[in-house]
Amino acid sequence: MKQKIVLLLSVLCGLIAFFLTARYLETEKEKLYKGAEKIDVLAAARDLSVGTVIDPSKDLGKLTVFKSAVGENVCKLDDVDTVRDKKILFPLRKSDPLMWSYVDMPDRGRAGLANMVQPGMRAVSISVSGASAVSGLVQPNDHVDIIGTFTFPSRKKAGDTEAVTLTVLQDVTVLATGSKLGKSSMSASYGQAGGYSTITFAVTPREAELLVFAQHVKGQLLLTLRNEEDVSFEKDLPEVDFQHIETKLPELNLYRQQFIRHKKNL
Repeated sequence: MKQKIVLLLSVLCGLIAFFLTARYLETEKEKLYKGAEKIDVLAAARDLSVGTVIDPSKDLGKLTVFKSAVGENVCKLDDVDTVRDKKILFPLRKSDPLMWSYVDMPDRGRAGLANMVQPGMRAVSISVSGASAVSGLVQPNDHVDIIGTFTFPSRKKAGDTEAVTLTVLQDVTVLATGSKLGKSSMSASYGQAGGYSTITFAVTPREAELLVFAQHVKGQLLLTLRNEEDVSFEKDLPEVDFQHIETKLPELNLYRQQFIRHKKNL
């Protein structure tokens, strides 16, 4: 009798643990997706092979997905007439979202860079080397800071010059690397991947003048890569010269260590 009671209690405890675990996972899932925007997109109604000419009545259906999972490259429901009678470039399985990059749309590809530049902004390109572009890892749609090193007339001794490094611009969007363009509402990512010697940014007209001048005076421009969700702005960044390095190195190292520890404790 005693063994049966112990067995029943064990089973009961197991059921309670299972229920609590399932409830916890459900709560965490709700937190994860809370506020996530869902959109209706076009999706394959059946398996579609390369070369299939799209007939929306039999080839396409509706699929509800999280917007963050498909980005701007997905075909929306009101794009159905645009993709009608166009060829499929890559095989699609049933229920796969239809992406613009999977549809033979030569006219869409010719949208080019101009349509990616927002009104009031300008596209400007600068020359870079691999090291200047974070070993060539900077890609279209990335956000970067632009840092410059320049030779200025010395403010300490007349007739001398001094090298100064400073942050020129913060949180700048990369439109293209070489001829590879990023994604916009008008075009999928296209162009040649691989190495590049120029990077094109979206900047204001005043910032465009600043970058052109920085290159004209033979300043060396380098990029630092940011997390795409980091929109912070560092105020009062100092100009870095030899004197700054001599006096501030311990302080800079201490700040970095404290910053890392703070992030770990969050």
